[in-house]
Amino acid sequence: MSDHHDHGHHGHDVYVTHYSAKDYMIGFALSAILTIIPFWLVMGNVLAPDTTRWVILAFAGVQLIVQMMYFLHLNSKAEGGWNMMALILTIVILVIVMAGSIWVMHHMNTNMMPGMGPTSTHDMT
Repeated sequence: MSDHHDHGHHGHDVYVTHYSAKDYMIGFALSAILTIIPFWLVMGNVLAPDTTRWVILAFAGVQLIVQMMYFLHLNSKAEGGWNMMALILTIVILVIVMAGSIWVMHHMNTNMMPGMGPTSTHDMT
């Protein structure tokens, strides 16, 4: 038989990562730290409320990345990068839907109930 009819290997490299208990413990420790710090910030009134809100949002974003890497095993090499591309598309669609929904609700509230806002001078009694 000639070599060009060999069906055993088609040039597809399979990237398989074996995760150990050490990797899971690192993920667990990072997740715990990324949860404890925002909890301390809120319970200790360390920062101003608006600043605390943004810091918690940042910690949540980092927590999401840690969870995806250490527990869901999503990286750019898994399944040829298709998992990561699907995740990016999902995030883009989610951001579009959420931003659009908030925009519509804000404008409906502003335009449909003009006398009910906090700056209203109408006496509703």
